Amino acid sequence: MTTINIHAAKTHLSRLVDAGGGEEIIIARAGKPVARLMPLAKSDSPPRRVLGQFPDRLQIPDDFDAPLPDSEYDLFEGR
Repeated sequence: MTTINIHAAKTHLSRLVDAGGGEEIIIARAGKPVARLMPLAKSDSPPRRVLGQFPDRLQIPDDFDAPLPDSEYDLFEGR
């Protein structure tokens, strides 16, 4: 872990980001830490969704994809 003052961090931010190499950098003002610059976790793809995660809390009725009654369409259209 490296500590750098805020003026140097503003001046060399691009260099700090490029040269970080996975190292955490503490930014300090008057010798007191005020911020932390650290690399993001590398991820080539977003996390995969897990189906069936909440079987007791989420239930889909058998008629889920059945057509809605006309009265429901009227409500959606403001009639």
